[in-house]
Amino acid sequence: MNTKTYEYLSDCARENFAKGRTEGRAEAQAEGKAEAMAEAVVIVLDARDIQVPDELKDKILVCRDFDRLNAWIAAAATIESSDALLDEEL
Repeated sequence: MNTKTYEYLSDCARENFAKGRTEGRAEAQAEGKAEAMAEAVVIVLDARDIQVPDELKDKILVCRDFDRLNAWIAAAATIESSDALLDEEL
């Protein structure tokens, strides 16, 4: 059965299907936002010619904590080395 074209017969089924689609979109949007923020940290450091070891870059790119990512973005604009970024741990 193709769920993209199948029309649910009951109101309850239609509501639950719609709710699941909405929740899935919200999760995907949050994931995309966190991914973009993590990439921004790396981009800012790169633009400032600050070398980032692969291990730290991987840690940044998998982070999905918005508070930590915000702190890292702010720090990336002013720190002198990538080691200082670790001082911005929450």
